[in-house]
Amino acid sequence: MDRRPLSVRNAVYSQRVGRWLANRGVSPNSISIFGMVFGVLAGLLFAATSLTESYHWALWVAGAICVQLRLLGNMFDGMVAYLRKRATALGELYNEVPDRISDAVTIIGFGFAVDSSPWLGLIAALLAVFTAYVRTMGKVAGAHQEFCGPMAKPQRMYLITLAALLMTFGASQWFVTEVGEEPTYSIAVITLWILIAGCAFTIVRRLNRIMAVLRSL
Repeated sequence: MDRRPLSVRNAVYSQRVGRWLANRGVSPNSISIFGMVFGVLAGLLFAATSLTESYHWALWVAGAICVQLRLLGNMFDGMVAYLRKRATALGELYNEVPDRISDAVTIIGFGFAVDSSPWLGLIAALLAVFTAYVRTMGKVAGAHQEFCGPMAKPQRMYLITLAALLMTFGASQWFVTEVGEEPTYSIAVITLWILIAGCAFTIVRRLNRIMAVLRSL
């Protein structure tokens, strides 16, 4: 299987959970949907911080937890498919489409969070989805799936998680300078700029690697 290289996949607890799920007949596709649900929920929780004056910390923490649960779902769907020898063409759809929905909703929701920027969130989400598109097109074109970063899916979600956890300590007000009613240098805005720059660089890097492989064929 053409899988993303993840060191955590080889951890003892990951192997045990993967085997436990496989032995109980859990469908890889249902795990993919499970991951998408938490990815969407993360985005909704982040956006909800701009709709209430209290309990921001709880929303940020819950959102960060959902992001990590989404990543676990993304890891275990592939592990279970491998252990059960259930890799199928339909499974490819379940592996990719829910991921793109999760990426978009999580990042857009982060853009609508308190002291964040909806426009930057939309741009970051678009680039995140395009980063994954380039990876899958590499395989379609006859090369391979290029998983290089620096802003691949795990790095994107780790960055969002770190920013969300910082928000629980009141980081939404760190470095804030306002122009009109728009924050310009809040932690959330800085995070989205890092996402945008990192995804743009990753897209170029992946394209260069894929083209190098295709030229050598």
